[in-house]
Order: sequence, then structure tokens, then C-alpha cells
Amino acid sequence: MDARFSRSEYEYRMHRVVEHIDRHLDRALGLDELAGVAHFSVYHFHRLFSAWMGETLGDYVRRRRVEVAAMRLAAQPRVTILNVALSVGFGSPEAFTRAFNTRFGGSPTAWRKQQVTYRRTNRNLSQANRKFDQARFESTREHDFSSTRNMETMMNVKLIDRKPVTVAYLRHLGPYGEPISQFWQQNYYPWAATNNLLHVPRYGISHDDPSITDATQCRYDACAEVPADFAASGGALKTTLPGGKYAALDFKGTSREVGEAWTALLRDWLPSSGMQLDARPCFEHYPITAKYDPKTGAFECEICIPVMPL
Repeated sequence: MDARFSRSEYEYRMHRVVEHIDRHLDRALGLDELAGVAHFSVYHFHRLFSAWMGETLGDYVRRRRVEVAAMRLAAQPRVTILNVALSVGFGSPEAFTRAFNTRFGGSPTAWRKQQVTYRRTNRNLSQANRKFDQARFESTREHDFSSTRNMETMMNVKLIDRKPVTVAYLRHLGPYGEPISQFWQQNYYPWAATNNLLHVPRYGISHDDPSITDATQCRYDACAEVPADFAASGGALKTTLPGGKYAALDFKGTSREVGEAWTALLRDWLPSSGMQLDARPCFEHYPITAKYDPKTGAFECEICIPVMPL
């Protein structure tokens, strides 16, 4: 077997496994089941997973459970800690608290209080500086994409229903922000040009919260919408971006500012929306009409988070 094909097949299978884990954290995940998703024998799967991911299967599942729980604790203050624990597969508050303390050095209750304090402090700072930022915006109307401006657009969050779409993607592993912008320019666009995919809707899937997950472990997929029978090549893989109800926010700014918009959507809008997150991934949607300014680095996208009623 060609060595490049062999490696791409391993990568495809491991991506399917971690995708399966992330979408089913609310229940028990047995070794037999996950080995079956990967189409590897149970005997070899655990060792292969550890070699590929750099952590054991059990460590990975525990880490993802508590990291997703930490995000939900911050974004959904009205959901009880017990329900958060159950939503990521813990059978008791005691087991959840032990795992959370091991990962973050504190209890879920302390973490939630810290996040609420952070949110209130930053909201007060934003209000205190509103007049100054507004004056600065008026003087640089065409080019300033301030965090205050992004915060004000929170009132324009809309609920939409999306259909499932097939995407081909290249994965970036590492810090978000400017490295993601470089990844689009240096990796995605040459690949898209080769595959005649420059003029299709694009998606950026953020699998991890960089304020919670270690920067070296953050995963981001740069995606192109493709037909279901598209044959991925050049290191790309294929998956389906789930349909359903999403909260969507139109964003215009730079890669340094998009993180502020994500935080505002998840930690300011969501807690008062009457909605909660589910297991589908969050993503940025770049329609064909989305603009990009190479001089300023400013771009347009639609930030989408998967929601369901509380």
C-alpha cells in the first residue's frame, strides 16, 4: 500500500473517532464502539490511538468531557451543575467534581463564579469606555472594527435553520487567531485552487475553546462545501456539517477580533437567550459574497453556534 494513502487513511479514521466522541459525550463510550468507528481491532486500537493523539483514549475522553463542561458552565449559568455533568457523560456530581478539579484546579462552582465575574467586569468596562470608543469609531468609520462595535451587534443575533452540508477540510492543530489566518492563506487556498473550490461557500469549524483547551491541542478545520460524491485529495478529509437550529451573528473584523465576537456570543448573548448548546460543532460560515480586505485583514463571516431550548 502507498505510504501516503496509508497515512491519510489512518488520519481519516482517527478524525472519525474524535468526531464521534465529541458528538456523544453525553453517554458511555466503550472501547468496542470506538474501535468499530475506526475500523480497527479492539486489540490494537487503544495503542494506535495513543500513538496518534499523544494521550490515551481514556485521558482524551475525560479531557473532552470536562472541557466541554467548562464551556457550558460559563455559557449556560441557568443550567444546574448536575445537568451539565450529565450532559457530558458523568454519572454523579462527585465524579464530575473530581475530574474537573484535576483538570482545572478548582470546583465547577468556583469556575462558574469566576466566569460570571469576568463577564460582568468586562461588560462594565465596555460600558465605561463606550463614549470614547464611539468617538473613535466616528473618526475612523470605514476601517475600525472595534470590540465595542462587535458587542453592539449582539442585538442582531438571529435564529436560523440550516440543512446538513458535505464539506472537505484541512485541519489546523495549534493556537487560534493569526495562525488560523495564515493557515487559510498558506494551506487552504493553494489546495482549493488545485481542486477548483475557490468560489464555493467556506466554513471554519472551531472544535475547542482556546480559553479552556491548551493552545497546542486546539483543532480548527478550514472547509469547502462540496458535493456528496467529492473525492477528497491533497491531505483533505470529508465530513458532514450537521443541520438544525443555530444562533447566527454577522461579523466583520480581523482575526484578532473574531475571538471577542465568539466570547460575546457565547458568554453574553447565550445565557439570556433561553437557549443552550448541544453537541454539534460551532463554526464560521463564509458565503460566496463574503468580503476580505487584504490591506487590513478584515473579513466577513457568519458565526454560528448550535442551539436547542433550555
